[in-house]
Amino acid sequence: MRRCSMKYFLHALLKSFILGTFLLFGVSAQAILLVQSSHNRMYSSSTDNNAVNSNSKPAFIQDIGINEKLGTRIPAGLSFAKANGDSVQLVELLSSGKPVILNPLYYECPVLCGLVIDGLFEAIQNMTWQPGKEFDIISVSIDPTETDTLAARVKQEYIENGNWGAAQGSEQNAATITQVNEGWSFLTGNQAAIESLISSVGFRIAPIPGTKDFAHSAAIILLSPDGTITRYLYGLRFNEFDLRTAILEASKGTVGNTMDKLIMYCYQYDPNSNSYAPMAKRIMSLGGLATLIFLGILLGYYWLRESRKNSLNY
Repeated sequence: MRRCSMKYFLHALLKSFILGTFLLFGVSAQAILLVQSSHNRMYSSSTDNNAVNSNSKPAFIQDIGINEKLGTRIPAGLSFAKANGDSVQLVELLSSGKPVILNPLYYECPVLCGLVIDGLFEAIQNMTWQPGKEFDIISVSIDPTETDTLAARVKQEYIENGNWGAAQGSEQNAATITQVNEGWSFLTGNQAAIESLISSVGFRIAPIPGTKDFAHSAAIILLSPDGTITRYLYGLRFNEFDLRTAILEASKGTVGNTMDKLIMYCYQYDPNSNSYAPMAKRIMSLGGLATLIFLGILLGYYWLRESRKNSLNY
């Protein structure tokens, strides 16, 4: 009788497993189709907008933009001036072993640069990670006429106005501010150094005729601890999840916990939406693995229980 009940139980369990597998694959297939459809519509819209915008651009900014150079290293031997006037090579700023957010800008930019750095500032204020601890930031001027005095003034504004530690539920203190101050560099440099750096990351700019301003794109660049370009994030606002995931990706596993790494495995950057999107295939594989492990444990448990009952009967 016990053997029959065990047989029926295993048969029912097998049927449930097959049904669950079909449901898992069906849901995943629908998710893939929806994501692909959404991305296709977004890409089509983006292409149409780019075609319209390209025809309406003034001649002097036809060549501005970004040529992504993922996987290449920036020239770490370049020298710049820190906000305190000291000379520093990029290799020194990369020596901390942390991933880096590179923020090309110029400090007297009338609109765009301020919006980008404000967007970055807002995003990192909402993160539990902080500059100087899990990652560093390098804000570097693309204008060779700007001085370290100007950089120091801008740096002071952002460091002093930050509510550092709020996302962790802790009070701001002198040690935290010192950490952020060391981890967020505001640089200026000469024409050769600036051109070499922005060329290495594909950041194309153009002077605006009749002004002291520059036309340029809105983006930040993620670097691995050795200065390799790992990701470009575009726009004026940066989603906290996307920024955190990009930092995690750039870190090569040096920051983040097990859950962060699991999220990194399940998400992949989508250039059409400029964000990290879930990968249905990887999620499905993890779900399948978890199902197999659960079934293995469950079957093992019932097999062991039945074996003990049978041994007692004999």
